[in-house]
Formats: sequence, C-alpha cells, structure tokens
Amino acid sequence: MSPSLQTRYEWNQLPWKKIQIKVFKLQRRIYRASQRGNVKLVHRLQRLLIKSWFARLLAVRRITQDNQGKKTAGIDGVKNLTPRQRLELSQILRQIPKPQPLRRIWIPKPGQDGKLRPLSIPVMTDRAAQALVRLALEPEWEAKLEPNVYGFRPGRSCQDAIAAIFNMICYRPKYVLEGDIIGCFDNISHPVLLAKTQAPPTIRRLLSGWLNCGVLDQGVFQPTEQGTPQGGVISPLLALIALHGLEAHLKSLGTAKHPIHAVFYADDFVVLANQQSDIHRVKTAVEQWLQGIGLQLHPEKTKVSHTLNEQAGFDFLGFWVRQYVVGKYAGKQGFKTLIKPSRKSEQRHLAKLKQLTRRYALMPQAQLIGALNPIIVGWCQYYRSAVSKASFASLSAQLFQQLLRWAKRRHSNLNSHQVVSRYWRTQQNSHWVFQTPEGFSLYRHDATPIRRHVKVSANRSPYDGDWVYWGTRLRHYPELAPLKAALLNPLSSFKQSSIRCDAGANRELQGSRIAAFAQSIVRILAPKWK
Repeated sequence: MSPSLQTRYEWNQLPWKKIQIKVFKLQRRIYRASQRGNVKLVHRLQRLLIKSWFARLLAVRRITQDNQGKKTAGIDGVKNLTPRQRLELSQILRQIPKPQPLRRIWIPKPGQDGKLRPLSIPVMTDRAAQALVRLALEPEWEAKLEPNVYGFRPGRSCQDAIAAIFNMICYRPKYVLEGDIIGCFDNISHPVLLAKTQAPPTIRRLLSGWLNCGVLDQGVFQPTEQGTPQGGVISPLLALIALHGLEAHLKSLGTAKHPIHAVFYADDFVVLANQQSDIHRVKTAVEQWLQGIGLQLHPEKTKVSHTLNEQAGFDFLGFWVRQYVVGKYAGKQGFKTLIKPSRKSEQRHLAKLKQLTRRYALMPQAQLIGALNPIIVGWCQYYRSAVSKASFASLSAQLFQQLLRWAKRRHSNLNSHQVVSRYWRTQQNSHWVFQTPEGFSLYRHDATPIRRHVKVSANRSPYDGDWVYWGTRLRHYPELAPLKAALLNPLSSFKQSSIRCDAGANRELQGSRIAAFAQSIVRILAPKWK
C-alpha cells in the first residue's frame, strides 16, 4: 500500500453509508438503461462501475465482512484479512489478476444422509473480483429476468414463490409438474452461458477465466470444461442467466383458455396447467429446452401430481401445497387451499433439535437454550406465513418431551415433578416455559404469530428506486434515511394487522387512509432525484 493511501484512509472510518448510496445510484442507472434496451449505455455504465473506487471497496467489504462464507479459505489458505489488507485488496482490483484454481470441498446434502455435494471455493482476490462484477451485472439482469423467478434475487424470497403458487391455484385446481434439474451448477454449457450474458468484452473475458480456471480436489488438478462452480460469488447470477427464457417459453405453450404458469426458485421449479395433457407436453418442452444449455431433468425427482384429486399435493421449498374438498358452506369453489410446513421439514427440524439436546447433555441450561433458540426462531420465521399453527403446537409438545428426557438424565434421583419445577417456569399467558432462574427462556414454537406474506409485485426490483415500496419490505435500503424508515415500518405493521383483522371493512378503510397519508408525508420528504 502506498504511504499516501495508508495515511489518507482507514478501513473502519470509511463513510460506508455514502459509499453504498453512490454505488446504488450507479446501479440504478444501469437498471433503467437496461429497461429501455440501451445496451451501449449499459456497457458504458458497467465499465464505469468496475473502475469505481467506491464499488471496489464495497465488493471487498461484502466478501470479507458481510458474506457468510468469509472464513472459508481458497487454495492459498487466506480467510481472515486485516483492515489494512482489505484496503490493499481494493487496490489490487484496479487491475484484476488472472484467476487461480478453485479449492474443492465436499459437504453433506441437506435431508439426504450420506450424500455429498461439491463446493468450489475461489481465493479471496477472485471472490472480491466476482463481487465487483456482480455489482455491475445484477442491475442489468434484474431488468430482464422473468417475473416468476425468485431464487438468488434481491428483494425476493421463498415466501414470494409460495405466495405466487397460491395465487395461481386458489380459484381452480391444477395439474403440477414438479421439476428438478440434475447438477444445474455443474453442467451448464460455457459457450451458451457466455453468449447469453451479452456482457462487454472486458467482463466476458473475466467470466470465461473464472469458468475455466479448474479445481484442486485433494491436491489433484481437474479442468472445468462445463458448469459454474458452487461457492463462487457470481455463480448464482450466472445460473439465473443460463435459465433465463424458460418461463417465457413455457407460457407460449399455453392458450387464453388453458394458460400455463411456472414458478422458479434456483434449480427447482413447478409448472401448473389445467389439463394433464398440457403437463406431459410441457415436460417434453422443458427437456428439449434444457438440452440446449447442457442440462437435463432428474428422472426420479421430476413428478406429475394434482393439487386436489388423485395424488393430491406437492412439496416445494419445504412447504406442502394441497387443496381439500369442503362443503358448500365452507367454500364457494368447493375446496380450500392450504399450504403447510412439509412433513420432511418438520422431521429434519426435530432431528436437529434432538441432536443439539444430546450434544449439550452435560452443559448448563443457559447454553442449551442459547443453542436452540436461533434454530427454533429461524424455522418459525420461515413458516409463519403458512398454515402452521398446528405444526407449531405439535413441535412445541415434542420438544418438551425431548427437554424432559434431557433434564431427567441429569437428575436421575428426582421425580418428574421435581425436575419440572427445577427447569420450567410459568408466565402470564404461557405455562411450562423452559427457563433459567435468571429469566433466560427458550422460545416456543407456538408463540409465533401467523402473518400472511404479501407477495412482491411481478416486475419490481430494489434497483427501481422506489424506496417507499421497498422500505416497507426490506430491513435496509441504501437511500432510506432513518426518519423515513421509522415512518414506513409502523405503517407496514399496521397494514399487516389490518389484513389479519376480521372486524370489518371500516378498519381496512381506515388503514388505507393512514397508509396514503403516511406515504404522502414520506414522498414530501423525499429528495428530488431524476
């Protein structure tokens, strides 16, 4: 690092809020130029962003501080950078070096005992360069990607995908094609992918280098002639680019009377149609389309089902989606659509809790609670938008039995009443709370309120600059000041509560008036951007 750079900048004292806003403004210009189809302007702005000092700083911060895999080393063994080394890395990105081979590691597949999947870890310099290129490419493709693609996209979630499925089937039962792609990341054709990116030559050369740099698996070098490595920062975006166009192709096979809908999340997708013949035709069309990019459907995991009749229901993203026949007084259509946590997801969750209680068999109660709470809260937050009340109650009861066995093993000389009085406390609205004498308590599954998730609008993106809309959906937004966030967050909570309320139309009318009033205040406070 040069002496002038070292004395002028300190990593922890950089104006990160200003850096994020400056980079975001440039990304918003890329997004809008891509919407207009101005390819020349998009490429010029992308080159400008890659050369930006602020963008390089932000890329380094994301892979060394914000990324969950920041402590995973590449082949050079580097995984923790000091503040000074982070500044040096941002200087190195002025001339992005030649990529180094990836480090191959194997991790267990979730929910599949004994099966492993490969992760290919780049070195820290390549990760930072990929993060920088992703900052430039992502806004362009956010303006191009199809509306029902939800995986690996900012501002979108699994809950949005499930809400989209509910909207597609709530008025009429559908036949379902549950699709799963074999090795989506590992088998994508490089020439097809690079051609689809339509990136400027500088970025295309970088992408080609990262795709063909090879991997070291237990010290043995292997060339990478196809696929985009799982573990790379830019790999999820490249997978989205490779699959772009499939939804539009499937929709073109439908008609006005019998439309075909599809919902995608990463390499998993479902196709919905009114007729079974359409589903078989769609399956053939998907197989032919995927062959063009070097992919194919998994023969065992790809299934045909129905939402209401024979073989009713399907599992998608850990949710069980099914319709049930009801009487004429229970539903106008003669059926109800219920989306619940899947049985497999519940079993995996319980198995993880059981594993933790065994691991902490000799630990203090507080440590066990500290280990269980993040797992329970995360699982409940994921499923709180579904019909999960019965699942939450069942899991609470089963966890109580696990904890009771944990406590009895520690005190074999005490009876059940003595054990319960030692580890459980009572509160105002809940009994049998697993709690320490100091008041540190275990979070109960059945304490999670059910809140309906509002699906993201079809063609919206955080890069569109509508911070009033995104301020109510995202916890952090680059151009949202704290005062405006304080106005928007209570508004969002009130709107959700008014949706859940059954008191009548007056409450919802009042909520809409307050919403309009609050939004008018926020827009008055908004800066005058063009």
